[in-house]
Amino acid sequence: MSALTDQTRVLLRRTLDAYGDSPQAAGWLRHHLERFDEPLRVAIAGKVKAGKSTLLNALVGERIAPTDAGECTRIVTWYADAPAPGVRMHLRSGADRPLTLARRDGALQIDLQGARVEDVDRLHVDWPSQHLRRTNLIDTPGIGSLTADAAGRAGEFLTPEDTPSPADAVVYLMRHLHAGDVRFLEAFHDRGVARATPVNTIAVLSRADEIGVGRLDALVSARRIARRYRGDDKLRGLCQTVVAVAGLLAETARTMRQDEYVALTELAALPRGDVEALLLSADRFGRTELDRPDSATRIALLERFGLFGVRLGTTLIRQGVKDPTALADDLVRRSGLDELRSVLDTQFSERRDLLKARSALLAVDLVLTREPRPATAALRAEVERILAGAHEFVELRALADLRAGKIVFPPEALADAERLLGGEGGSAAARLGLDGAAGPREVHDAASEALRRWRRRAESPLTGRASAEAARIVVRSCEGLLAEASRPHAHH
Repeated sequence: MSALTDQTRVLLRRTLDAYGDSPQAAGWLRHHLERFDEPLRVAIAGKVKAGKSTLLNALVGERIAPTDAGECTRIVTWYADAPAPGVRMHLRSGADRPLTLARRDGALQIDLQGARVEDVDRLHVDWPSQHLRRTNLIDTPGIGSLTADAAGRAGEFLTPEDTPSPADAVVYLMRHLHAGDVRFLEAFHDRGVARATPVNTIAVLSRADEIGVGRLDALVSARRIARRYRGDDKLRGLCQTVVAVAGLLAETARTMRQDEYVALTELAALPRGDVEALLLSADRFGRTELDRPDSATRIALLERFGLFGVRLGTTLIRQGVKDPTALADDLVRRSGLDELRSVLDTQFSERRDLLKARSALLAVDLVLTREPRPATAALRAEVERILAGAHEFVELRALADLRAGKIVFPPEALADAERLLGGEGGSAAARLGLDGAAGPREVHDAASEALRRWRRRAESPLTGRASAEAARIVVRSCEGLLAEASRPHAHH
């Protein structure tokens, strides 16, 4: 991987030298050189009310993104780790200025100080956070929103006309699979050289608790639906995987307060039939006469937990969960947030350098296309060479073709190929289907066995041409795994 990163950096610098006299091109290339050293940029996208800000808060573990329908939700907002909290507003005119941050009811409030939403390019929020240290999160306005302006901004940011997106990867939220969602995902995969890849998109069924109308088994049904979507031919070619997450439950569990725990405990102490009757509807839950918890407390609980969260929380307390920390951990686990985080780690964080190199090569390609010069033919050839020759990109394209059904293997070989090409994570253990604790000997043996298996398939006269070509790419990946496992340092 480091070889690819080094080649790409060298190419960026050479292009920068060639375009030193063009302020726009030079600025753009310098920006991409700096981007290499930044955390991975992950945009959170989806239709209005898909739960984008709620999920962002759950990932960070604090309520920093506004979840109401205020004006800030119509602006692209970047969240990055920093020693102290702060926010800057970048205007379309190029000017930028600091804004004040305030907290209300535990949530952040940003005041635009009279600036018109239409004039704001983006907001940049600094916030001390362990999670943001590895990943910059970008909250985007709802796609297909009521204001054409906000929807236009999301589209402009995620699928700019002729430049690579400022994000390295995208988490796309949907409530269920809708034709509009498929159209967006297709637009995001504009079929350029290295652009055609589902590898930098994860789809999330984001309001999973609502699928079963708040029943206790709602998340089980949601996971089943996510599994079905994962097998959907159309979707497989557009995103890496589909995960079900109850965003509201995850956000609330990670920011739960002592008084909320107390109110849930009081509810859990009531006769079970009474609680079930209360939970028949939001209206009934808020309005029924009850001394403790009182009506105002219950309405606040409902806003934070939803009917599903209240039902699950009281059930767990009744089953013996004794303290707020244990309850919060259990709710987070059940919400699907941990699964999403591990997918983000294996699919995005491990591929950080690859996704960054891809963004950088697209940037160089753009400069060479926009301002062609006779002297830059060699640079263009180098872009082509890296994109065509770097095994990491060859793997990405093969993975995309496998997922889009362009290459035919028997089902078990298909799953094996996807895994070996890094479809479930880039580490040797993930590729070989071993658990993370596997020792060098095990990795070595599994890699040799995979190499034998795929050489046989690549050389078999029964394998069609396209499939044999794909099998040879898998062979090359297996050789890489074996070489890695045979290096002296691997045995320490």
